[in-house]
Amino acid sequence: MATLLSVVPRMEFLRRIATGVALGAPVLLRSAELPDTARPAGVQAARILDLWYLTLAECGLVFAAILLVLTLAIWRGARRAGPPSTDEAAAHAGRSKRAVAGATAVCAVLLAGLLAADVWTDRLLSRIPTGDALHIEMIGHQWWWELRYRGADGRVVFAAANELHIPVGRPVVISLASVDVIHSFWVPNLHGKKDLVPGRASRISLRADRAGVFRGQCAEFCGLEHALMAFSLTAAAPGDYAAWEARQRAPAPTPATEDAKRGERIFQASNCAQCHSVRGTQAAGSLGPDLTHLGSRSTIAGTLPNEPGLLAAWILAPQSFKPGTSMPSSRLPPDDLRLLVSYLGTLQ
Repeated sequence: MATLLSVVPRMEFLRRIATGVALGAPVLLRSAELPDTARPAGVQAARILDLWYLTLAECGLVFAAILLVLTLAIWRGARRAGPPSTDEAAAHAGRSKRAVAGATAVCAVLLAGLLAADVWTDRLLSRIPTGDALHIEMIGHQWWWELRYRGADGRVVFAAANELHIPVGRPVVISLASVDVIHSFWVPNLHGKKDLVPGRASRISLRADRAGVFRGQCAEFCGLEHALMAFSLTAAAPGDYAAWEARQRAPAPTPATEDAKRGERIFQASNCAQCHSVRGTQAAGSLGPDLTHLGSRSTIAGTLPNEPGLLAAWILAPQSFKPGTSMPSSRLPPDDLRLLVSYLGTLQ
């Protein structure tokens, strides 16, 4: 990698990396199930889908009835030989009034039924048992997601970024907050939308009933990189989730190779440690994502595949991938960059 960075000019290197990202985008999309409200993976999404089908059925029947009445009126008008007499016109007006009154009453009943179904669905969504729930705090930033997993005592036991992991079959209570603008949490396969309003606490409860990786998205325009403010939600079997959680609770592993040790020193001496934290080291920054287990994540910044070349490109010029991001560019010598990426790769 040092040879690559020293031979290829930086801008040409970044251009090639950007091309690779464009070609690799389908791989990222295949790694997570595409957002689809018609394929619910949890009880709340299933209830919302039922409400949608009911609404679609009622609206479809009303539309079909309107078309039928309109067609009948045109057909009868075409068959009429001449203008109606006074008595016929009066009788027709009476029938029309009764028909309009009847149609209005039917529409009112249908709308009342939809309102009742909506209220009933909302109650069902909030009735999920949360006695043994997993508690997670999710904080929206421009433009990434901070995740804090809390223990039974309410204290934060570890942190992550952009990749949410939950166990299948267990309810999850997610406390939502924003530090800048209004964001919106949305995993279509599992639940509806929930806004994150600065200065206002909110929460959403959900449960995954089948394993999978589901794409989540900020559903409220939050600035320049709103489209790239995505996250993944991995629902795993309880045993697999417990193993993942145990790894996340552990501090960062001690570098084993000489390159990784030198890379750790570069990380501590550069501006990386001022913004990021790595548990088990002196790095305790809070402006950027926790990097304790960066190497175990599938993406960088929630959008790029977690590969050494792309990680190096992100460190060199994050604005090339997320214009407006608060992460500054790092002007590291090629060899230092190689060592830093080597160290970050050990954070499993």
